[in-house]
Amino acid sequence: MKILEIGDNVPKFTLLDQNGKTFNIEDHLKYQKVVIYFYPKDESAVCTAEACAFRDSFADFVEKGALVIGINDGSVESHKKFAEKNRLTFSLLSDTGNAVREAFGVKPWLFLKGRETFVIGTDGKVAFKFRAFLNGEAHSQNVLDFLSSELVEADA
Repeated sequence: MKILEIGDNVPKFTLLDQNGKTFNIEDHLKYQKVVIYFYPKDESAVCTAEACAFRDSFADFVEKGALVIGINDGSVESHKKFAEKNRLTFSLLSDTGNAVREAFGVKPWLFLKGRETFVIGTDGKVAFKFRAFLNGEAHSQNVLDFLSSELVEADA
């Protein structure tokens, strides 16, 4: 399994979201940055905290020109229930065969599926990545910090 690094091209993929609609990464890259976070399981405590942190910061991501999506191997139905229960404002994609997770090289943690977040630039390359299995809430803040520093550098 190749581990995706900063500067690598994002793997092309198409998955279904929680509403059964097709999401193709190539349809979004030209127009905005894409924040992709891989999480182990709908409804687990850390995964719920992570999803809610992204939800609570959603306006900040939009302001910075970034689209947020979550991915795991849960079903469309599981994602729909999870999104509705937690009032999530972004897409959750169903990667039932874990092909996209593997294409990104998300490493497992012990015997569990890994938790890792990537920022993909409009050039289709990985601009930032963050891995912290036990601290799901840190993912949203670390990505926002990166996006803020990126904007400061662009203004300088």
